[in-house]
Amino acid sequence: MPWWSTLICLLLAAQLWASSLRNLDDVIGLLEKILATTLALVVLVVGHNIMLELVGLLVALGLPMARRRT
Repeated sequence: MPWWSTLICLLLAAQLWASSLRNLDDVIGLLEKILATTLALVVLVVGHNIMLELVGLLVALGLPMARRRT
């Protein structure tokens, strides 16, 4: 995998991790952290199948945010 695609995937994993910290729902936040960690590990350890990583990232970024109770 080229260095620029590795860097992009790692930055997107970091963005997903940051999104999990802002999420009010603990379960969705934990799922986002698990997906971000998995994406980072796949990029760093395997690094061959970028389509699988991008599909997983798109699914993770599409997770709903918790609504605030007023």
